[in-house]
Amino acid sequence: MSPTSAIVGVDWGTTHRRTYVIRPTGECIRESSDGDGALACKGRFPEALTGALTSVQATPSLVVASGMVGSALGWHEVPYVDASVPLQDLGRHVFRVPDAPGEAPVVLVPGYCIRNSAGVPDVMRGEETQLLGAWALGHVSGWFVLPGTHSKWVLLQDGVVRKLRTYMTGELYDLLRKHGTLAAAAGGQAEWDDAAFAAGVDAAGHHALSHVLFGTRARVVSKDMAPQASASYLSGLLIGAELKDVLGAEAGEVPTFQLIGSPQLAELYQKAAQRLDCRFDILDARKAFLAAVQHIHSHWSA
Repeated sequence: MSPTSAIVGVDWGTTHRRTYVIRPTGECIRESSDGDGALACKGRFPEALTGALTSVQATPSLVVASGMVGSALGWHEVPYVDASVPLQDLGRHVFRVPDAPGEAPVVLVPGYCIRNSAGVPDVMRGEETQLLGAWALGHVSGWFVLPGTHSKWVLLQDGVVRKLRTYMTGELYDLLRKHGTLAAAAGGQAEWDDAAFAAGVDAAGHHALSHVLFGTRARVVSKDMAPQASASYLSGLLIGAELKDVLGAEAGEVPTFQLIGSPQLAELYQKAAQRLDCRFDILDARKAFLAAVQHIHSHWSA
């Protein structure tokens, strides 16, 4: 296969980047991962892309990049689209990079800005590409969760984004584990504890989050919980609070959700869901991204 007939997909986040060489049929033939995220590439995006293409030995016909590369922190800020644009039409709304290196077109996928019934906005950038891939793989309706630094909950109806809810679960976990009162209580110790995680899930949602979070420290200093179990308890609290908020806000919805994410996070969310009488169907995030790039390639025209 000629390398120029391939498509390159770049999942370009804030701190990490994944590059895939994809046949027009959707098969990935090479890939790489590195720490050249959008923050690290400020002021040198053309050179950074050249480096990524070199790492996967590709001279592609098209480069499709999504994520924070299209944010205010990235190469070019691409305006959000709204709910009037279904996922399957994203290929018609990509932004072509004017200062791309080489001869292949480079396009950036826009994110979504979705307003609730009160007009309050929520946004996602990067997750829409995985959702497009899920749609391309036949998952066109229902609730989807994309856990991570900022967990996204998205309601799709025939490929149209109807609702979007973001939770800073991963970011809060990282900050609380490294700084402040809860970090001091843990004393730098961490051993995974399933029972502590389950207790955290159970405790979530009964009071304001700031109150139940402090309970992590109270349990340690009162000797009700070992310091090394506090990280597991904190994880359970934050994931449990996220799930309980969605379940409470969406009363009457079928308690089965589709999750697109890493196996590690999927396992934790599944454990939390089992305690709340709901469940996740796990979708492969890599396959979803590859399917999205293939779809955009087939629906984009210069």
